[in-house]
Amino acid sequence: MSKTEYVSPEGLRLDGRRPMEMRQLRAEIGTVAKANGSAVFEMGNTKVIAAVYGPREVQNRSQLINDHALVRCEYSMANFSTGDRMRKPKGDRRSTEISLVIRQTMEACILTHLMPRSQIDIFVQVLQADGGTRSACINAATLALADAGIPMRDIVTSCSAGYLNSTPLLDLNYIEDSAGGPDVTVGILPKLDKVTLLQMDAKLPVDIFENVMGLAIEGCKAVANYIREVLLENTKQLEFRRGL
Repeated sequence: MSKTEYVSPEGLRLDGRRPMEMRQLRAEIGTVAKANGSAVFEMGNTKVIAAVYGPREVQNRSQLINDHALVRCEYSMANFSTGDRMRKPKGDRRSTEISLVIRQTMEACILTHLMPRSQIDIFVQVLQADGGTRSACINAATLALADAGIPMRDIVTSCSAGYLNSTPLLDLNYIEDSAGGPDVTVGILPKLDKVTLLQMDAKLPVDIFENVMGLAIEGCKAVANYIREVLLENTKQLEFRRGL
């Protein structure tokens, strides 16, 4: 297989998946004991941990909002999350941008008007990076918010899709993500059927873009089904422990 061949003649990608096949999903709720809500979410070899604190009193009084809650988000990457020895300093532009993206995406689903004059802090850290970190962070944050019992319009789920070797590919890994092809990241509210996040880092003809975006939305729906299963299983375990 040549270096530029991301899809083999047999229709298989470098990691053995089909073009429309997602990586394996894994999740665990309640991983940080002191947080109000927390979760670990894995998409293939990408592993992310999220912790939610709140709703609680606003620490900086100048940021207090009378009619709804203040949502804050901090994204970071563990130094050991990639193979690179040189890591960017904390607060670099990429981390700031992703923090903003996650905050805006989460604000679209949190019923902030029910918690006025309070703040909700979301911390997300990438433990292993292998492409799709943005989506994994949003999925982990959704689970952590649900674990914290924070009221939401709907869960938010996210997935990416790309276009390499004239083929739309679902849920890109790091090698595919780094190939320089178009990459579309989508976040949706699955029950409300609304898109809350859409990012693309290259140009695509409209017909191909619609295919790639449609593929990413299908990925989001698959993640939503998995997250619902995880939440349901977690609720059953809580009921069992409490003897309900």
